[in-house]
Amino acid sequence: MTDNITEYINSSVTGNFFLLAGPCVIEGEEMALDIAEKLMAITSSLDIPYIFKGSYRKANRSRLDSFTGIGDEKALKILRKVKDTFHIPVVTDIHTPEEAAMAAEYVDILQIPAFLCRQTELLVAAAKTGKMVNIKKGQFLAPSSMRFACGKVRESGNDKIAVTERGSFFGYGDLVVDMRGIPVMKKECACPIIMDITHSLQQPNGADGVSGGLPQLISTIAKSGLAAGADGIFMETHQNPAVAKSDGANMLPLDRAAALLKNLTTLRIALNEMSI
Repeated sequence: MTDNITEYINSSVTGNFFLLAGPCVIEGEEMALDIAEKLMAITSSLDIPYIFKGSYRKANRSRLDSFTGIGDEKALKILRKVKDTFHIPVVTDIHTPEEAAMAAEYVDILQIPAFLCRQTELLVAAAKTGKMVNIKKGQFLAPSSMRFACGKVRESGNDKIAVTERGSFFGYGDLVVDMRGIPVMKKECACPIIMDITHSLQQPNGADGVSGGLPQLISTIAKSGLAAGADGIFMETHQNPAVAKSDGANMLPLDRAAALLKNLTTLRIALNEMSI
């Protein structure tokens, strides 16, 4: 892995997409290392630049009794162990300006949650760490409006930015992806655009306080995103989504990752050859 994250995500000799993938939240060291090892084997065979994803803490949960994490320092140390063991970059979410410098000691990319993409102090604090900043598009924002979030990071002295599409509110309990947003954000934000194939299929605000999802459409959203011009794919996966402590309803089972990524690689190569 190169120390330059921008070079790393563009390092595929076949011009493949890059991948941010892992569990929704770090539940323990063994599960994190197992997921990273299996995904590393798959992505290496397919020439996909791979970044391990795991939240060290879940700050946005529907209910007070929902799982939020195993402890900040413990989870961040696990993220660093994944990084050091497999020599791959890692990404995690931050929620307050104070968290930016703390998390930057352990990870390569700081992710701004969609609900927080307009928080100026958070974006500035993330920018000032010098780490790459992945900004998730707010479910309430037009794609063109993301240029302002990117501008806050650039104007704070950091041009290492990515933007992630994760769907827009469609009524009270559903999301829809407007694929027109991908080329719009590529033009307006002038940075890599990532398609989140997990949270785009989330069905939030369930009556029982637990979000649902449509995981059967993961492949559809992934293929559509690449066809629309996405540079990267974001997905959450777990050995057994049914017992995952967060977002299990819209996760991809780990044993299905190889088939999906192989199909997406075939599609990306075909799209490159078409040169549309």
